[in-house]
Amino acid sequence: MTGMADGTGTADGPDGTGTAGATGTAKARSRRALVAGSVGNFIEWYEFGVYGYFATIIAANFFAPAGASDLEALVKTYASFALAFFFRPLGAAIFGRLGDRIGRRPLLILVVLLMSAATALIGVLPTYDTIGAAAPWLLTLVRILQGLSAGGEFGGAVSLMTEFAPDRKRGLYGSWQSFTVALGLLGGAGAAAVMATLLTEADLKAWGWRVPFLLAVPLGALALWLRLRLEETPSFTNRETSVKPTAGETARAILLGIARLMGWSAAGYTFLVVMPSYLQTTLNATFQQALVATVVANLGFALAIIPAGMLSDRYGRRVVMTTGAALIVVLALPLMNILQDPGGSLTLKAAAVFVAGAVVGLMAGPGPAMLAEMFPTNVRYTGLGLAYSLSNAVFSGSAGLIITQLIKNTGDADIPAYYVMATCLISTAALLTLRGTAHTERLRP
Repeated sequence: MTGMADGTGTADGPDGTGTAGATGTAKARSRRALVAGSVGNFIEWYEFGVYGYFATIIAANFFAPAGASDLEALVKTYASFALAFFFRPLGAAIFGRLGDRIGRRPLLILVVLLMSAATALIGVLPTYDTIGAAAPWLLTLVRILQGLSAGGEFGGAVSLMTEFAPDRKRGLYGSWQSFTVALGLLGGAGAAAVMATLLTEADLKAWGWRVPFLLAVPLGALALWLRLRLEETPSFTNRETSVKPTAGETARAILLGIARLMGWSAAGYTFLVVMPSYLQTTLNATFQQALVATVVANLGFALAIIPAGMLSDRYGRRVVMTTGAALIVVLALPLMNILQDPGGSLTLKAAAVFVAGAVVGLMAGPGPAMLAEMFPTNVRYTGLGLAYSLSNAVFSGSAGLIITQLIKNTGDADIPAYYVMATCLISTAALLTLRGTAHTERLRP
């Protein structure tokens, strides 16, 4: 990360100073911004990954009274999962508005405290067998708190990273937000896989699933320490020159941002988070097999993100993101059919999920910078946070619920492919409206 952050190639740092000493200070600030912004994103997506990977176990512990079917409990688990996402826009509006008024730094400190505390709470909640019907309600309340804090995380972290980024490197800097999403999902999958390997199935269901959630305590302490060392961004400090857009202009930009992101949101969660439960309940894979498949998909996702961000700095966000969305439209059904083939080789199936993850990475790498470039400084935290959280609420948070319910109603195992194809088709059209030169211009003041 240090070498990447140092490669500005200019005498002027992102804060506009021109001396060598000031440039060195600006580079150090940029590195701190990347690390501090990244660690909060890691915690957020680590938790959401763990929740998705343990969905079947959480369903049995919190949503499965006597007589309830496994699929019915899983649908309720994903309903709770989706509800947390629908509180993200509220968090984005509340924390984003405050972040645009009083600064990025104080709000990023607050949201990482809330997020870490809520994640750790899941690890100590009593189950349905202990307190009955109160258990799913308590879990849902904690998920709501997570949704609120996560809604404030993305807008602040992306504003922080891109506002400290040198010109022509916003795609690279912003891609670290998406890269730490991949690391968080991989971390969650890794924690789940370790627990599944070390423990018996009975112990995993009884208490082992709690351990990954409790790891949020040391992770949160590290994130808090890093964010307390942050300085405010140059763009916010100099925001007096910012021209405030009308409410209508901001709303239109948010809606356009949602359309540009919806394919990334839907495909990302379908291929990277919902996949384990789909493989278990629809294709009869074991828990371990489903986790391995998800780790491979997330590896493809992670490896594509930073190169995609760098390519977008050179060739533009439009070219790279449109390519990713269009490829998913073309490849989703063939890749899903490979997974469904009972006689298919494991190597071919691993390649299919790896490619699926990598193609999502083509959208995720340039995505944060693309959003930051859509909004001026005094509404950037709010605007990009709302666009991202609304897109995720509808197309990511609901992915598991929509896919599981449609498969239950129709019996069609191709539902995940149809879902991501439809959303990516719309995103392709919206992404074509991007200005081809936006990546070469300074952030809007």
